[in-house]
Amino acid sequence: MDLGIRGKRGLVCAASKGLGRGCAEALAEAGVDLVINSRTEADITRTAKEIAAKYGVGVTPVAADITTDEGRARVLEAVGQADILVTNAGGPPPGDWRDWSRDDFIRALDANMLSAVALMQALVPGMMDRGWGRVVNITSQSVKSPIAALGLSNTARTGLTGFVAGMSRQVAGHGVCVNNILPGIHATDRAVSLDRGVMEKQGIDMETARRQRQAGIPTGTYGDPGDFGAACAFLCSQQAKFIVGQNLLLDGGALNATL
Repeated sequence: MDLGIRGKRGLVCAASKGLGRGCAEALAEAGVDLVINSRTEADITRTAKEIAAKYGVGVTPVAADITTDEGRARVLEAVGQADILVTNAGGPPPGDWRDWSRDDFIRALDANMLSAVALMQALVPGMMDRGWGRVVNITSQSVKSPIAALGLSNTARTGLTGFVAGMSRQVAGHGVCVNNILPGIHATDRAVSLDRGVMEKQGIDMETARRQRQAGIPTGTYGDPGDFGAACAFLCSQQAKFIVGQNLLLDGGALNATL
C-alpha cells in the first residue's frame, strides 16, 4: 500500500533504537524525510546514516534529551516545521508506590507526559495552518492495564492519554489526526531491563525470566519493533484521516478484555 506521505517531513523522538527506530524506518520506507533524536550522539548519528543509506531519504540526527527544555529547543530548531510527529521517551524505573517521592513523579510527568505535550504545542499549530498533520504518541499498555511496579509510568502516560482525548478532537477539523500507540512487551532494551528485574527479584536466570514473561502473552513472543513501526506509519498515512483520538494496543493479546 502506498501510504501517500512521500516527501512529508517528520520528527521521531528516541529513535536510535527500539520502538522509535522501528517507527523511523517505517516512515523512511514510505518516503518521509526525517529528523531523529536520542541522547547519545554516536548512536543517533549512526542510525541516521543507516536509515538514509537504506531508504534514500534525508535524515537529520540531533543528540538531545527530548525531556528537557533545552533538548526540545535543539530538536525543534533542527526540524523547523513537521508534517508528522512521533513522540517517545524512555519510561521511568520500576519500584514500589510507598517509595516514590514528589520529585519522582515530577520527573516521570516531565518525561512521559509534558515533553510530548510541549512538542505538540510547538508543531501542531503549523500542521493546522497547512491543513494536514499526523501525531503518534508512543505510550504503554499500562494505560489500559496498569502494571503495579510501573506506577510512575502508569500515572504519566495516562495523563498524556487524557490530554490527547480532548486535544485530538479540537484539531481534527484542520486535517490533523492525533493518536496513541500502546506497546506491550517488545524486543527492546526496555524489555531486557525489565527481564533483568524479574531475574534479580526471583533469583532466576535471564532466559527463565524471559520465558516467564512471554508465557503471559498469547502469541508466546515479544513484539517486533519493525511491526510496531509499520503500525505507526499507517497511523501517519493519508488513509488514516478518519482515525482520531484512538489508543491502538499492540500487546500480542496480553490484555484479556472484550473492548
